Amino acid sequence: MRAMTVTEFNQPLQLQDVEEPRPGPGEVVIGVEACGVNFADSLMIAGRYQIKREPPFIPGSEAAGRIMAMGEGAAEGLKLGDRVAVVGLGAMAELMAAPSALCAKIPDGLSMVEAAAMPVAYGTSHLALAKKAALQPGEKLVVTGAAGGVGLTAVEIGALIGAEVIAVARGEEKLSLAKAKGATHLIDSDVADLKAELKALGGADVVYDAVGGDLGMAAFRGAAIDARILPIGFAAGEPPAYPGNILLVKNQTVYGFDWIRHARSRPEDFAETMRTCLEWRREGRLQPVISDELPLAQANEAIELLTSRKAKGKVVLTVGD
Repeated sequence: MRAMTVTEFNQPLQLQDVEEPRPGPGEVVIGVEACGVNFADSLMIAGRYQIKREPPFIPGSEAAGRIMAMGEGAAEGLKLGDRVAVVGLGAMAELMAAPSALCAKIPDGLSMVEAAAMPVAYGTSHLALAKKAALQPGEKLVVTGAAGGVGLTAVEIGALIGAEVIAVARGEEKLSLAKAKGATHLIDSDVADLKAELKALGGADVVYDAVGGDLGMAAFRGAAIDARILPIGFAAGEPPAYPGNILLVKNQTVYGFDWIRHARSRPEDFAETMRTCLEWRREGRLQPVISDELPLAQANEAIELLTSRKAKGKVVLTVGD
């Protein structure tokens, strides 16, 4: 099969012919038709992700396709030919093996490209906001990187929950996109004093930080008493170092959250979250924004769109003719 492969850290991906995967116990093999691209993929390719894999390996952590083979003990309710969305490793390929427990059936009427855009971004935001931070209607939610693939879903889900969403992104075009997804307040990320802007709005009850660095710290310092902090990603390069004394005197809580690791350890949460998000999409309550759709062979260009922050929404690779 064809796959985009990391042959050396910090080097362009190579399109290669590699051996086809076989399903192990409890696994299925998916014929990949579309693959979502995430900022974490760029970190894995550079060897800077928290979970370090040694080359050669196939990157990509979410896909949509059809079940082509099933291993012994695969989850009940799945069969050959089912259309599924899945989280796992090795998605930038024509075939991928994945735990059957991390497959969610795609509702009729939902395209493979849309389905591939949902597991990581919507899964992260739904579980982080609804379960980890227990976001409540009427609370103030600040989202950094609010027009990115993950941040935009946090704006959308936060608004669906009934929160007052404060979107932080760079430039009028990106802020307009966040507004269309339900943001109440818009703040340009180049603002001189984000902390003061947030304080003027009453402070944030929940901080969903997809950027990190100085912007992430400014969002943290603009959080209210009893705020819940969600460090989701570090697009700026540096994870924030939250001061323990501020957490103490303001009774704040930081929730670390890695969606794929959580999904593997608690597949029941994955199933519930994906059922909810896919059903919301079927009902028209969620509208994935796919800013760029490229063929598998252009995976390097897809990664560059994310690392340069040119993407406004989700980037998806298509697989096949």
